[in-house]
Amino acid sequence: MRIRPATYDELPVLQDIERAAGAAFRGLGMAAVADDEPLAHDVLDRYRRAGRAWVACDAGDHPVGYLICEPVDGALHIEQVSVHPEAARRGVGRALLAHAADRAHEQGLTALTLTTFAEVPWNAPYYTRLGFHTLDEAGLTPGLREIRAHEAELGLDRWPRVCMRRDLPGPAGD
Repeated sequence: MRIRPATYDELPVLQDIERAAGAAFRGLGMAAVADDEPLAHDVLDRYRRAGRAWVACDAGDHPVGYLICEPVDGALHIEQVSVHPEAARRGVGRALLAHAADRAHEQGLTALTLTTFAEVPWNAPYYTRLGFHTLDEAGLTPGLREIRAHEAELGLDRWPRVCMRRDLPGPAGD
């Protein structure tokens, strides 16, 4: 598997990956999540132009997963990580997160953060296995509070959600 920056022409593929990955939520009674449209092309392109959109590719160099992120309060916040169901359970998500951690470390950021559904097996329990821990209210930074407020406005709080963090080693060169 190869991880590389997403290209402009691949942005519709990323949307297709997100749609396919989201379909699994239907089986958990979360049809609204399954039916939610992926991020708009222009939003994905903003991450791509900023150098914060990466794809995991199969042997034919076709994207099977992607991750977008942005710095938030000294950490690299994972905005979205999606893996096509046909590539699931092969370490694609783990590899994308490791790539993001390496980029964050190079930039002197202290952690990876994300928000996710607390009770969805491939969400919070998965991230816990990868070394993330759930933040309590006191552990939320101002930026994470803003993100959570936006998610609540979108109606995502119909299901329990959490903020999670994985601390990274000290600055590059340590």
